[in-house]
Amino acid sequence: MADPAAGLRHVYWLGGGSGAGKSTVARRIADRHGLRLYATDDMMPDHAARGTADECPYLHRFMAMDMDERWVRRSPALMLETFHWFRGEGFAHIVDDLLRLPARPAVLVEGFRLLPYLVKPLLATPAHAVWLLPTPAFRRAAFASRGSLWTIAGRTSDPERALRNLLERDRMFTQRLREETSVLGLHAVDVAPASTEDDLVDRVTRTLGL
Repeated sequence: MADPAAGLRHVYWLGGGSGAGKSTVARRIADRHGLRLYATDDMMPDHAARGTADECPYLHRFMAMDMDERWVRRSPALMLETFHWFRGEGFAHIVDDLLRLPARPAVLVEGFRLLPYLVKPLLATPAHAVWLLPTPAFRRAAFASRGSLWTIAGRTSDPERALRNLLERDRMFTQRLREETSVLGLHAVDVAPASTEDDLVDRVTRTLGL
């Protein structure tokens, strides 16, 4: 299709930083409004398998690293700049998947891979997208409550350092999302420790105009 945006006018987008509650919020909104839910996290193995070294060089470099090289021996800033999904690699596969879906029911896409500068050209209206921006305290508490705080870090030789690196990388990524949504005139919702699931569902629903 010459203009992918023309085929995605029925799509709503929910992006944001890790640990913001995107999946839970999206699932509740999709159930409430009869939307088809497309979770980009679920598609990562498939998209990684489809990405060639030429198309996704950062992905293939990441795949060649051991856990310590990924999470211990590099700085959070370098992790941020070289993480393949943060570079937009594989986003074209998300678009291809969405274009293959029927136009009805409408689709709610969610995941951290929805980078604002990639999503904006595909929007029927800016109101069709919103990003959740968790504070560091909310993120850490969310990971701890899920039992996933040490899932990655615990597989390294220095779990405490790896966890610090991961949390700092994610903090910087969320700050990048904050700045990018602001510059592009897109909607963002702050997610703080006092934020409740019901509150986030209501705020995202209102922002998306559902």
